[in-house]
Amino acid sequence: MRILILNWRDTRHPKSGGAEAVTMEYAKWWVHAGHKVTWFTSGYKGAKKEELIDNVRILRQAGSQTVYLLAPFYLLLHSHEYDLIVDEVHGIPFFSPLCTSKPIIVFIHEIAGDIWNFMYNPPISWIGKHMEEWYLRLYRKKLFWTDAESTGHELMERGIKRNQITVIHCPIPNFTRHIALQVHVKKEKVPTFIFVSRVVKMKGIEEVVKAFAFVQKELPLAKLWIVGGGEDRYVKKIVSMIREYGIYEKVTWFGKLNEKEKLIRMAKAHILLHASVKEGWGLVVLEAGFLYTPSVVYNVAGLRDVVRDGHTGIVITDNSPIELARASLHLYQDREIYKKYQTNAHTWAESLTWTDAGKKSDAFLKEAVRQVL
Repeated sequence: MRILILNWRDTRHPKSGGAEAVTMEYAKWWVHAGHKVTWFTSGYKGAKKEELIDNVRILRQAGSQTVYLLAPFYLLLHSHEYDLIVDEVHGIPFFSPLCTSKPIIVFIHEIAGDIWNFMYNPPISWIGKHMEEWYLRLYRKKLFWTDAESTGHELMERGIKRNQITVIHCPIPNFTRHIALQVHVKKEKVPTFIFVSRVVKMKGIEEVVKAFAFVQKELPLAKLWIVGGGEDRYVKKIVSMIREYGIYEKVTWFGKLNEKEKLIRMAKAHILLHASVKEGWGLVVLEAGFLYTPSVVYNVAGLRDVVRDGHTGIVITDNSPIELARASLHLYQDREIYKKYQTNAHTWAESLTWTDAGKKSDAFLKEAVRQVL
């Protein structure tokens, strides 16, 4: 089968994230299964217009601002070369139903919803939220694929039928797993909490800083590690906030680390804190769990799915910094529960394999083509 993936970035893009890493794992699996895979995406400074990565053909035929405009033209001219289109949504889709009659799968990690309010000011935020409702109507007869049950429920609330939705839990990327298996470090001697994400408002860094300020009052030796970069203006705002709370000496900001250094920090920390507005799945939670670091998270889509509440970590009931702090303190201070969650988090992360996810995705793709033929 000839598969075309439409995605705004590929794994070598400087701003690529977990979604791209996961998509590449699926793409590699499809190639291994005998399919031909092409990935249409945007370019970046110094990028090749076309290259082969793990036998996946990467076409960088647009800029970051034009990829959504040029992809439809590419479809109009080349859709006859493919048997299936994977239209991957990041806030907005590629509007592929307007350009081709070929089978289409909508690969959506989350319904953006209120994320628009955190990422953009009016009127863009208003336009984004309403456009989301419109494009879902455009795709209402297509098959949807997502990572978490919460997103599936949100799709149904917006009119997509249950039998159109397939949920496949994605494992941590094989590249990450391989490195994680080589990480053998002990936990820090003092209570250490970690935040791993892009430093943007919607990822909840402000909530985590506030929560840690509460934790630090109870555990004066506690530390907070921040792993991830962001725009200078927002980073400066967070640094000022840390100073205002009087915890500057207790917070270490590592910026964006390479994969090995990131995993070492995750393994040394005691608890991962995540207070995002919404996630598609929360891959970083699985990565931490694989390294025996349980998580305390907000009760939002994606995070409530990837954390097995009361088993691999804690999903708080009231999304507030004080509750995040209380739950974190409870988990850290109850050593028996903490050790149980450590083991469970590792077992859960280890149980999700690409062999299983790949087979499920392959069966789903074939079913999508059969339904159209």
